[in-house]
Amino acid sequence: MDCILIRHGIAVEPDEWEGAEENRPLTEKGTKRVKQAAVGIAALDCQPTHLFTSPFVRAYDTARILRTVVCPVLKVETREELAVGAKPEQLVALLNTLPSDSVVVCVGHEPQLGQAVSLLLCGKVLPNFPFKKSGAACIEAEGIIKPNQGRLRWWVPPMQLRVLGKRTRIQKQGELS
Repeated sequence: MDCILIRHGIAVEPDEWEGAEENRPLTEKGTKRVKQAAVGIAALDCQPTHLFTSPFVRAYDTARILRTVVCPVLKVETREELAVGAKPEQLVALLNTLPSDSVVVCVGHEPQLGQAVSLLLCGKVLPNFPFKKSGAACIEAEGIIKPNQGRLRWWVPPMQLRVLGKRTRIQKQGELS
């Protein structure tokens, strides 16, 4: 199993938002950067079989952008296991309900995503793996994914994803010339 964890893009700041926290959207800059990062993720040649997201608007909108660029045939599924306040153990339990050959994209929030990485890599919840907005990591496991059994395949900050995406676009343009 491969589990690709992605933090939502840049959202409107809480003190600038008057609505409910779960409805706080991506900013225009956040939307643009998620699109650029999505091209970088696509360049990593991921072949997702599942696309899960937090029900919060900023994560759902990030997942919709990823779907368009990376995996247009998949349905975006909202999951409470990725909502703000969910425990990383809940995400691991969800992953264990899937076939062992799955490639799962999970869009969510900090600190839960970083805590899930620490649980999968180290066997316990630690604050040592923070995600930047639109950053991504891929954890792989043989068969069922369990705490302390994951292996870090890659960890790519958002700036590097954007650069990778830009290089990919330039290469494709060169091939068409």
